Amino acid sequence: MAKKLLAGLWRGAPLWARRAGVWLTQVRFTVTAAAVVTDDAGRVLLLKHVFRGGSGWGIPGGFIEAGEQPEEAARRELREEAGIELEDLRLVHARALRRPRQVELLFVARGANPARAHAASGEISRAEWFATDALPDELSAGQRRLIERVLESRAPGGD
Repeated sequence: MAKKLLAGLWRGAPLWARRAGVWLTQVRFTVTAAAVVTDDAGRVLLLKHVFRGGSGWGIPGGFIEAGEQPEEAARRELREEAGIELEDLRLVHARALRRPRQVELLFVARGANPARAHAASGEISRAEWFATDALPDELSAGQRRLIERVLESRAPGGD
């Protein structure tokens, strides 16, 4: 009985009140788009991020802006951070992180103009291509696992 009463009140409430109710009761989180980008030789693009902890090395990516589609966010981040365009962009993995409260969308792509990769923003101090068996020693274990997972999804039968 109480459930029916509450449901009726909810349905009859003005839209602004329902939206406020959802806003007040639901957990909020950020959403990011990141990409493992390869070149024609199979090398992986890594960026040395100024604000990232540890060594700073990692895959390119960043926050999705309000109303922005995830694929466009990945493309924008690569243009902003490394000055390159992407080809064959494909979503391969999504994960939720508790700390920070974040949903991360991981893409795999090929750099359309890999020779032009460079530190294109103040957030990035270096942009370099690495063979998968010669990633920087300072690269975190978490970033290594992400790269492996994403590249494995490209292999036949990996979808």
